Amino acid sequence: MAYIKKGTSAFHKANWALFLAGFITFANLYNTQPLLPTFAEEFQVTPAMASLSLSVTTFALAVSLIIVSSLSEAWGRKSLMTISIFAASILTLALAFASNFEMILLLRVVQGAVFAGLPAIAMAYLGEEIEPASLGIAMGLYISGNSVGGLSGRVIIGTLTDFYNWHIGMLMLGGISLVISVLFVWMLPNSKHFNARPLQIKALTRTLRQHMKDPSMLCLYGISFVLMGSFVTLYNYIGFKLMASPYYLSATIVGWIFVIYLVGTFSSAWFGSLADRYGRQPMLLLAIAIMFIGAIVTLNGLLSLKIIGITIFTFGFFAAHSIASGWVSRRASHDKAQASSLYLFFYYAGSSVGGTVGGVFWMKYGWMGVIAMITVFLLVACVLSFLLKGIIARQRIAATTR
Repeated sequence: MAYIKKGTSAFHKANWALFLAGFITFANLYNTQPLLPTFAEEFQVTPAMASLSLSVTTFALAVSLIIVSSLSEAWGRKSLMTISIFAASILTLALAFASNFEMILLLRVVQGAVFAGLPAIAMAYLGEEIEPASLGIAMGLYISGNSVGGLSGRVIIGTLTDFYNWHIGMLMLGGISLVISVLFVWMLPNSKHFNARPLQIKALTRTLRQHMKDPSMLCLYGISFVLMGSFVTLYNYIGFKLMASPYYLSATIVGWIFVIYLVGTFSSAWFGSLADRYGRQPMLLLAIAIMFIGAIVTLNGLLSLKIIGITIFTFGFFAAHSIASGWVSRRASHDKAQASSLYLFFYYAGSSVGGTVGGVFWMKYGWMGVIAMITVFLLVACVLSFLLKGIIARQRIAATTR
């Protein structure tokens, strides 16, 4: 059976369906991020404690990815993705009626678990169904949906919180998500290259260990951890910075700052294509360098330069994520969903760890402390990318001498 090729109707439908699925997944995943200052004030908790409304979700997602991706090897891709996005939408509606911070955290833990049905499986679906020559652009378009969703969820919640309250924002976002879930089911082509296997826990555990023993995959997993840790840290605490002296921006304005995510829509698709042409390692290093430049620019006190720095940082992050996630699908010779789920496990673990630890740096050292932590993370990403290049070169030499 032929793979889905760029330019065909099936290619457009598959990419639009996964674009929309990524949209609602990440709109709902990050919908509490612009609310952190609001939660801190309304529920009388510290910024680090308020960040748990996001961190517990991403941690539950990270753990559940391993389980759900393994189930998808036996139960199929589309069915689990469908369950995931419908359940996540319903839970967002339930959040609208939460009356205390403990209930918010409980619902967000459950929501994190059901989110797992989309990210790793979507990446595996693309790796199985899209022709290899078009995989970079397809992965980039999928991640573009993630960035647009992350933007839209934050803008909707931030704006409606200012005009009404965060409960109304959750109701609106949940309703939109349910409509999009129906469109996803209608548009996504059924898998043609997926071969279901009986669910064998021992076999699945063995293949997970195999992925974890591959040093090149470990480098990619480490890169995902530090990149996402950096990204979430910056966006978690920029709201606290901009809503305080000397800026005093409103929740609406801070929410609209997430429009910057649109540059990620462009950079993920563009760098995915550039990686196909010029190689993944040099493009990954370039993307990390762009993130570093953006982080340094945000140290300037001028609001306009802070926004420019955030824009540059966001551009680089989505470019790097597009390259690294596509690289995992390319290097995994078996059990692609598991390989992708491990990448995303470290990705969201980085979000949970970085997002919460960043709060400690924020409270003790202010914005300078946040950027210092991000800089260390990005240096680690650079070291891992050079290690990855050397490992791949040695593996190629070993393969030619056999």
